[in-house]
Amino acid sequence: MSVIPVALATATGLGGAGALAGLGLPYRARIPVVGVLTAGVGVSGGAAGVAALGGSRWTAVYPGLLPLAGAHVAVDALAGLFMAVAGAVVAAVAVYGVGYAAGRGAHGLGSRSAQAVLPLFALTLLLVPVAASVSTFLLLWELMALASLLLVLAEHRERPPVRQAGVWYTVMTHLGLVLLLVGLALFAAQAGGETFAALRSGAHGISPAVRGLIFVLVAPAFTSKAGAVPLHAWLPRAHPEAPSPVSALMSAAMVNLGVYGLVRTGLDLLGGGPAWWWLWLIAVGGASAVYGILQAAMASDLKRLLAYSTSENMGLVLIGVGACGLFAAYGDRPLAALALAAALLHVVNHAAFKALLFCAAGSVLRSTGLRDLDRLGGLRPRMPATAGLFALAALGAVALPPGNGFISEWLLLQSLIHGLAVPGVAVAVVLPLSVALIALSAGIAAAVFVKALGVCFFARPRDERAASAREAPPLMLVGMALLAVGIVALAVVPGLLGEGLDRAVGAVGLPGSGALTGGGLRVRLADISAQLSPLWVVAALTAAILLATVLPRLYGRRRRRVNARLWDCGGGAPTPRMTYTATSFAEPLQRVFDDVLAPEQDVDVTPVRESAYLVERVRFQHRVPDRIEHRLYEPVLRALAGTGQAARRLAGGSVHLYLGYGFAGLVVLLLVLAVGW
Repeated sequence: MSVIPVALATATGLGGAGALAGLGLPYRARIPVVGVLTAGVGVSGGAAGVAALGGSRWTAVYPGLLPLAGAHVAVDALAGLFMAVAGAVVAAVAVYGVGYAAGRGAHGLGSRSAQAVLPLFALTLLLVPVAASVSTFLLLWELMALASLLLVLAEHRERPPVRQAGVWYTVMTHLGLVLLLVGLALFAAQAGGETFAALRSGAHGISPAVRGLIFVLVAPAFTSKAGAVPLHAWLPRAHPEAPSPVSALMSAAMVNLGVYGLVRTGLDLLGGGPAWWWLWLIAVGGASAVYGILQAAMASDLKRLLAYSTSENMGLVLIGVGACGLFAAYGDRPLAALALAAALLHVVNHAAFKALLFCAAGSVLRSTGLRDLDRLGGLRPRMPATAGLFALAALGAVALPPGNGFISEWLLLQSLIHGLAVPGVAVAVVLPLSVALIALSAGIAAAVFVKALGVCFFARPRDERAASAREAPPLMLVGMALLAVGIVALAVVPGLLGEGLDRAVGAVGLPGSGALTGGGLRVRLADISAQLSPLWVVAALTAAILLATVLPRLYGRRRRRVNARLWDCGGGAPTPRMTYTATSFAEPLQRVFDDVLAPEQDVDVTPVRESAYLVERVRFQHRVPDRIEHRLYEPVLRALAGTGQAARRLAGGSVHLYLGYGFAGLVVLLLVLAVGW
């Protein structure tokens, strides 16, 4: 008997039991019980994903579960990859969440509603890739969105900005659902069936114009869920305002499903498409990578910084998916397989380090009550374990060896560089630009996480709450340690994913890339003159660090040390007010990208009443707003508000007037049907 149906049935049962436990148990009991059951959901779903990556497949139909069409489910290696990632993140974050929610009262994440929804949200993260029909997929997609919305709003009583974040998230996610509904319904109508098997077989009989329309409808919905610009406006609001375990699940697991939808629909069900599909996707990915990391560089809110970093990393993944489709459109299938393998590997790496980053940020928030980097500082001696784990995850985020993000970005760059051999003017222009954008985003990412790590953990504390911080509870550290083990494994032996990654790439009809081979010790690129051994890179860097630290100490012992107070020009020791803040650290970058960021400054001078020459107060304000939101969303919102105000005139309160509106609408509808018939 296959492991997959047993594991999924176990995950479903544990998710339902967790929801009941969250509703019925008292506060002291429900948090550990729900945490254990949610961790079981993750372990069971992850086991199903690992089995699929190992070569197992499973399909099933449940006719009575959904009206008319029934529920169709199927698991292949592509679905297994996303299930395994989501399951691992859910299991670790569930352990972390028990320690996070304990002692915070029966509100927020510890409330009955939040604890009941949490295992259901975890279950939807595992089941969305299992859907094998349009109706099943849309139902699970909407359940995932609703569950995550309820969790985002968990702390709405404590902080008013949570409600605004919930409104933005609701509107954006349901606009995406409308696009998905229209696009997939059109696809099903043209293919003659709503199951994925019917869509796959009928896609080649659809005209190119209709196939292009389907892609244009569904791609923005999926890229919005992935947090790509310009449909990213919900992400820097919802992720920071959600409880930190929920932020970790959303940023490390939920956004991945936008990538899954693109790969499943664009490459598998539609069977690929013309080059312009993928050129558009590469452009969106490149803009998301650079714009996201620039906004992260300007952010002083720690969780907002991490949210924008998610947009940057999803942009890198979208570049890989777009490059895969572009190479396939030009007939170079091995190179397309390499690009997709790099994108999927970065999905795995990003899930590991971003979940740990959000968990570490949650530890800081729980201990200090602060997210503002300009007020934090000095946490390394007070929270040494959290500081070390944050540093490990930040190393992966900056894509430098020996971080786990380095290998996937290196593979992505290799696919783009060797893709220059593919003929075509568009390829010759787009690929070098993509390489430049990836390099630029990596450089800015290094500055971003140096700022976050240095200001938060190594600078002097600027607030009493930061000065009196304490280390996170043991269960939170255990959850973060589990994620850290995954990061180290991905950094040192990424080849362990080799066969599973090849099967995931093969699930969309591409040949195996063979990029990760050598028993987990080497990375090879078949037919390409490039080779890298992550284990040897880690060993060399470790040896260099040891030499750089040990030799000076040994040499210094031979010389006599004289302790003396340094001359400080009479100024005294610097105070915390004199040290760099996150805002001042980012100011040089802001000057370089001033035209892109368009910062706003305002000086308000209040003179003394008796004299126009004496100043009572000078107030300086400086902010770097989200320029896309400022230029794109605010005019639309003003237009909608104006339309709503104008429409109020139509509601005069007269029943006769309302009946007249209904009669006029019926007449217009009949005329349209008559002309159309």
